[in-house]
Amino acid sequence: MKSIHLRLLIATLAVLLGTTIGKSQTATNTPPPARVHTHQYGMHRHGMGFFPRSLNLTDAQHAQIKAILEKERTVMKPLFQRSHLIDQQLRPFAEGTFDEGKVRALAAQKAQVEVELAVQKTRIHNELFQLLTTDQQAKMKEIEANRQTRMQNRMLEPAPAAPEQ
Repeated sequence: MKSIHLRLLIATLAVLLGTTIGKSQTATNTPPPARVHTHQYGMHRHGMGFFPRSLNLTDAQHAQIKAILEKERTVMKPLFQRSHLIDQQLRPFAEGTFDEGKVRALAAQKAQVEVELAVQKTRIHNELFQLLTTDQQAKMKEIEANRQTRMQNRMLEPAPAAPEQ
C-alpha cells in the first residue's frame, strides 16, 4: 500500500514539475503596453518634435521654441480635451443604440473643434518656422518634400496579400 502511495506521489510531483518547467519556458503572448498618446503639441520625447535634429538648432532657438510651445499649450489643451470628450460621447452610439440625429450633432461639434485645431496648429507651425534661419528653412522644406514623396510612394504600393488560413 505504501509503495502505491509513494509511486502516486512521485508521479504527481513529476507531472507538476514538468508543467512548471514547461510553463516557465513558453513565451507569453501578451501585447506590448499601449502607447500613451498625449496631445502636448510639438513636444515629443526631449523637446522639439516639430524640427528634425539635422537642422542643428541653436540653444537660443531651442529656448524660443520651448517658450512658444509652453505658451500655446494653454490654447491647445482645451481643444484636445473637447475633442476627446466628443469622442467619448460618440462611443455609446457605436456600441449601443444608434441615434443618427445625435451622432450628426456630435460630429458637427467635432468638425468645429477639428477646424479650430487645424488653424491653431498651422499658426504655431508658422510661428516656429519663422524662428529658423534661411538655410534651416530651406533644409526643412527639403526634408518635408522628401517625407511627402515617401508617403506618396507608400500609398501607391499594393496592399500585402491576405494570409491564407
